[in-house]
Amino acid sequence: MRITGARLRREDLPLSRPYRVAGRTTEAVEAMVLVLTTDGGDVGLGAATPEPEITGETPDACERALADGALGWLDGAEPRRLGALCEEAARRMRGVPGALAAVDMALHDLFARDLRVPLADALGHVHSDLPTSVTVGIQPGDDAIALADELVGRGFRILKVKIGESLDEDLSLLARLRERFGFDVTLRVDANAGYGVEEAIAFFERAAPLRLELVEQPVGPGEGGLRRLPVRLREKVAADESVHDEKDALALAASPPACGIFNVKLMKSGGIRPALRIGSIAGAAGISLMWGCMDESVIGISAALHAALACPSTRYLDLDGSFDLARDVARGGFRQENGRMSLTSEPGLGVTLL
Repeated sequence: MRITGARLRREDLPLSRPYRVAGRTTEAVEAMVLVLTTDGGDVGLGAATPEPEITGETPDACERALADGALGWLDGAEPRRLGALCEEAARRMRGVPGALAAVDMALHDLFARDLRVPLADALGHVHSDLPTSVTVGIQPGDDAIALADELVGRGFRILKVKIGESLDEDLSLLARLRERFGFDVTLRVDANAGYGVEEAIAFFERAAPLRLELVEQPVGPGEGGLRRLPVRLREKVAADESVHDEKDALALAASPPACGIFNVKLMKSGGIRPALRIGSIAGAAGISLMWGCMDESVIGISAALHAALACPSTRYLDLDGSFDLARDVARGGFRQENGRMSLTSEPGLGVTLL
């Protein structure tokens, strides 16, 4: 099998409902869909939904890195040389992690399709299935409760609640959610770097009776803010905006670790291969992995799930990004039942373009 071409689709994907996190509101996402073709008729799919406020990569920059012959260097390449191709892509595509992730996904898809196995099997399947959280964005309390009721009614048992704009309002909502669902529903929170250090410490202390599973990025990006939190609190902290690549992971993992969890996203790391290297760093440091996402197609969600289920350090999933789309560009890739995600038996990513 040899790669014979690459084509790109740029799609505007509206969300089924807008949602707010600390500092911004999202109503739609711009998706880049990459299709690699081969002389044997196989197709490898990758996708990117770049987030400028997180990685600095704009949709236009992502498109330029993937379109108009930018991937001509892949012509004639053999997907079974996966490692060499991913390393070459990383060398050529610095500064555009979403575009790099799309290439990485498509190459991994072709690699496993050539072997006629699901990608997770090719990577070394570890976990059969895991539950994912679903997100409750920042909104008036009654609206948040209504959305939580809807999500729990659909079978989800882990809610990730966005916080970070008002400490008192955040705690009030979480108390209402705990009262409504008891401890049958797991609560995670994500401040999106919205608190200062002292606010974050106060949040931990006041939220202790609520038995939250984890607190994602309570303070600003970088290593320094997390290390100002008391060591006793860090085990429940998931670093997100603070961990993009292996260098970030190494810095956060230095003893004593700045956090207990890494939130790995393919759009930050540049794809499956570098994300799994972050997973190896996490495993060596005793840090757990949560696999997260942007709002994105089932292509990206499936790629993340294959990697997550093949990584020994995986403990948490937050792969609800495709659930928020009013329409998608592809189908398949995984099954979801009562909040638990598992893979199909289809080769590669198991995804079909619509």
